[in-house]
Amino acid sequence: MTTGFSSNSCRFADYFVICGLDTESGLEPDELSALCQYIEATKFRDGARGLASADEGENFEQSPLRRTFKSKVLAHYPENVEWSPFDQDAVGMLCMPKGLAFRTQADTREPQFHSFIITREDGSRTYGFALTFYEEVTSKQICSAMQTLYHMHNRFNSYDISRDTLYVSKCICLIAPMAFPQACRKVLQQLHQAVSSPQPPPLPLESYVYNILYEVPLPPAGRSLKFSGVYGPVVCQRPSTAELPLFDFPISQVFELLGVENVLQLFTCALLEIQILLYSQHYQRLMTVAESITALMFPFQWQHVYVPILPASLLHFLDAPVPYLMGLHSNGEGDRTKLELPQEANLCFVDIDNHFIELPEDLPLFPNKLEFIQEISEVLLAFGVSPEGNPLHSQGQAKHWGFRSTDMVTDRRNGNLASSPLNSYLLRENETIARLQALVKRTGVSLEKLDVREDASSNKDLKVQCDEEELKMHQLNIQVREVFANRFTQMFADYEVFVIQPSQDKESWFSNRDQMQNFDKASFLSDQPEPYLPFLSRFLETQMFASFIDSKILCHDDEDKEHTLRVFDSRVDKIRMLNVRTPTLRTSMYQTCTNIDEAEKAIEMRVVKIDHTALHPHLLDMKIGQGRYEHGFFPRLQSDVLSTGPVSNKWAKRSAPAQWRRKDRQKQHAEHLYLDNDQREKYIQEARNLGTTIRQPKLSNLSPSVIAQTNWKFVEGLLKECRNKTKRMLVEKMGREAVELGHGEVSITGVEENTLIASLCDLLERIWSHGLQVKQGKSALWSHLLHYQESKEKTDAAPAGLGPPGLIHNTERRKSDAGAALPPLKVSLIRDMRHIQNIGEIKTDVGKARAWVRLSMEKKLLSRHLKKLLSDHELTKKLYKRYAFLRCDDEKEQFLYHLLSFNAVDYFCFTNVFTTIMIPYHVLVIPSKKLGGSMFTANPWVCVSGELAETGVLQIPKHTQEITFECQNLGKLTTVQMGHDNSGLYAKWLVEYVMVRNEITGHAYKFPCGRWLGKGVDDGSLERVLVGELVTPNSENEDRMCRTPPMQQSPGMMRRFVTISPNSKPKLNTGQIQEGVGEAINGIVKHFHKPEKERGSLTLLLCGEYGLVWALDQVFQHGFKSPRLFKNVFIWDFLEKSQVYFESAEQREVTPDENWQTRVCHFCQFMRAINSTSRNIGKDGKFQMLVCLGARDHLLHHWIALLADCPITVQMYEDTALIKDRSLVNSLIRVLQTLQEFNITLEASLVKGIGI
Repeated sequence: MTTGFSSNSCRFADYFVICGLDTESGLEPDELSALCQYIEATKFRDGARGLASADEGENFEQSPLRRTFKSKVLAHYPENVEWSPFDQDAVGMLCMPKGLAFRTQADTREPQFHSFIITREDGSRTYGFALTFYEEVTSKQICSAMQTLYHMHNRFNSYDISRDTLYVSKCICLIAPMAFPQACRKVLQQLHQAVSSPQPPPLPLESYVYNILYEVPLPPAGRSLKFSGVYGPVVCQRPSTAELPLFDFPISQVFELLGVENVLQLFTCALLEIQILLYSQHYQRLMTVAESITALMFPFQWQHVYVPILPASLLHFLDAPVPYLMGLHSNGEGDRTKLELPQEANLCFVDIDNHFIELPEDLPLFPNKLEFIQEISEVLLAFGVSPEGNPLHSQGQAKHWGFRSTDMVTDRRNGNLASSPLNSYLLRENETIARLQALVKRTGVSLEKLDVREDASSNKDLKVQCDEEELKMHQLNIQVREVFANRFTQMFADYEVFVIQPSQDKESWFSNRDQMQNFDKASFLSDQPEPYLPFLSRFLETQMFASFIDSKILCHDDEDKEHTLRVFDSRVDKIRMLNVRTPTLRTSMYQTCTNIDEAEKAIEMRVVKIDHTALHPHLLDMKIGQGRYEHGFFPRLQSDVLSTGPVSNKWAKRSAPAQWRRKDRQKQHAEHLYLDNDQREKYIQEARNLGTTIRQPKLSNLSPSVIAQTNWKFVEGLLKECRNKTKRMLVEKMGREAVELGHGEVSITGVEENTLIASLCDLLERIWSHGLQVKQGKSALWSHLLHYQESKEKTDAAPAGLGPPGLIHNTERRKSDAGAALPPLKVSLIRDMRHIQNIGEIKTDVGKARAWVRLSMEKKLLSRHLKKLLSDHELTKKLYKRYAFLRCDDEKEQFLYHLLSFNAVDYFCFTNVFTTIMIPYHVLVIPSKKLGGSMFTANPWVCVSGELAETGVLQIPKHTQEITFECQNLGKLTTVQMGHDNSGLYAKWLVEYVMVRNEITGHAYKFPCGRWLGKGVDDGSLERVLVGELVTPNSENEDRMCRTPPMQQSPGMMRRFVTISPNSKPKLNTGQIQEGVGEAINGIVKHFHKPEKERGSLTLLLCGEYGLVWALDQVFQHGFKSPRLFKNVFIWDFLEKSQVYFESAEQREVTPDENWQTRVCHFCQFMRAINSTSRNIGKDGKFQMLVCLGARDHLLHHWIALLADCPITVQMYEDTALIKDRSLVNSLIRVLQTLQEFNITLEASLVKGIGI
């Protein structure tokens, strides 16, 4: 995309370059690309793949005509330009990325045009445009050298000097500050035509080259320019500062090559900064696809390694463990399977020529993908481009361009076309299109009404100055780009609201850039429609988004703003004016693009009326005899006339004052923010790229030291990225944990947590694939783990089984402490791997590696496991090259130390993601020590419930009172229902607590009970519902650094009052009781104010320690008369008496009013339902059930009011009781009313057997 651009120049081109065969130095094999191919071949041979034939790669084995030889920059004019120093190595490599090519008269020798890009260290860019053609080799030496090579080779179809003509590739090239590929292509083709056509051109070649270098200016913003080539005029135009930035590559070609669906997938990968490798045998295709994808990202900019054409000698750069967008030239013979890529775990591979794209696993959908495809398809169809893509068309593009929808209309009138353009263009089989058509039907967009616009060029009164092909290209480009830009303006219409402005000055903001949060992601995401979240939450974590927001923070007024930001902001403001709805209200309604027409008009205006015309080429002051040249050969030009420009050129003057240039740099929408220079440099270093500052490999002849230095930069970058990622994940967790005082567990939203963990997995894969010796499988991390497993299993003769842990008998357990009742799970890297290998649902290596990372995070063992894995130094040495990250000891230690910090927080990233897998659970019932359970004769049972599922009734053997069972993942555990069948002589059971452990993740939950189960004891209950909490592992025997406190509410007021042992009921005063109710209600209110994905367990808030049931129990216990000495009276008894009273009152029809009647009716109905349930729940269990149902149906406050006025209350309560105090009851009713706005759903275990 032509934003980052270096020019202080206002000249159209900075250099004219000629590359080719240097006859003085003769034929030099291109050792670097040869070496690369040789290494590839030996890698095949030594690798795990067995022997592959050597000629797969080794350059010297190939037929001499097919080999690569070194090309040289033969000449460049002028020698140097101050604002853009000439980079000989880079230009030489990119003009002819594969070196020289030889052909004979039998081969095709069509000239090939391609463009390339050189990115400087400060991120600014220069563009190159090269035309490669073949010239006859006149040097006898070279011809005979080629013949000798053939003889050495013993080839039958050898080259014969007497019979064959030998041709070699040569290249002419323009280096320019801005990308005008169409104009440059014309200039170069006309120059080539001048030497290859029989008639010499009107003027010497020097005149034309001089003209393009010194007399043709860049068109000013918003203007068009016409200048002369050798044979015809060339027109180029540049958008104004209010339009989308300059872009001059044919986007239609990208859609023809790949199809809309693939382009959109590739676009999504680029936005999420996934490594992208483009693959094609045409350099220009690589460049067009790369530039188009980055241009469509407007207003965001690709921040990482960007090498649309990777020269053959830089193949090792594919090892880069950073996000990159690179283009790799295929020679057209090799198959994709032969391509050995160092890292594929998170790679998007695009085979451009074969219309094929390989995506990384679990790529999220782009928001509103179907409607978006539909909108793009309509634009393409109007230009006669099939949304399906048609790779064949893009070769003969020109033939198909003219066919536009205007022709379609006439064709339809003549009955030549099917009624719907979609039908005729698209292949039926494609499911995308089928979906599209279904969508079309649904949304009622009729394709009959497809906007078939009369062509601007068909209005005969418009005289267009450029050729029609080009105008069509510009029209299609701008339409597609507007549709894409509109997606972002809609999605981020109110982004400004969420930008966090720094509180300190810019200087200190710079120095702490890494630590600063610049965007309120959580609030932004909470406003978004659910389907957008998977994509958006990942996008907000990217470097390009961070840089975009940074530049927003740095520019206060419009003057400061860089071009893209200014254009984007003005569009956002426009949308805001149109949508007067509240800015924060989000809708997933799809809004189509509305400003296509005006954008197109602007372009048409410029090409109809040309604003500037450059000087015509003219004779130069050359000596007689200069400027003559041989037909068919592109000569070296006269450097003396081309070395400097004219003295009195109005364009040259312009670039004099530095101040003007500085303004110009801003105007020409340079990529960087303009601060003063030191700050700008600092900003580029610091803020631009938190990872590495490498944007493009150093394009020079690479010595081992340069390669080592590049890799060292990568190692440093990876470490920095690791530090930032771990910090970001901790801040997310800890920040929330600090804020969340109160009930329930804390966690960041599921989507956001998944995003962060996925990006951590991606980082680990990149680290593990850096400096790999031989690649095996798509996941480098999993491959390393498998090697480790294999070596360990050889050494361990008896591998540990996965069977359930041995049963520990009661007698032994009694001696030990109740807390250590469950023997700890053994920490074993191999066992965790086996758990993952046993999960049938995970099919791929990448998936297994990710699952293993999630499991290790959840068990807080990630750092420890990886340390163990890397402690096998022999294995690491065998698998990794010396420069690999994993063999840099200090960095590796620091890396493991960063990962250790994850142990400070609780993740459920395994349990919450793999919801359908089978998991073994271990249940253990701890009876009270005081009263021996050994006499217990009944048969106990339990039923375990979690957030995802429940088990059903499980019988427990009564002598061991523990059981291991396997069932589908229950999620986080919430309740255990337990009871017994009341059989035998002694069917009374005092249970202290129940422990349940997930045997894969090691999470253990404790469900306190402390009450009897049995008829005629306690409240006569045979079953109870226990609510549990996660227990922290007791880690004395482990060498962990930090331990997490269990996830629980902060010690609220209640915990401080209730310090008495739970068996003796504490006597609280009315103030404390009110506070208890307030805290319980508060916990529930907070629960509902969290985003849905973040909420903890509601059951805990209702029935857990100090929950709502407990609080209301305290209300009713206060001042409750207990008349009999030996028999407990329960609140349920009071409620039953009240029920009897109400029912008789109803019969007597003593009805104060209708309201009272409905309340009484409800109360009695619930009481009856609970009493008639088949379950053996005791009186306290029934009270719990009543409170839960009352909360669910928002009736609690009515019932409190009823009971306060009931005569039974007078009999059963002291005068000082809370329930008799009018003002206290009223405030209690008010507090309970706050629950009315929440939709409380109860867990099945709480209301089993009740049909209301």
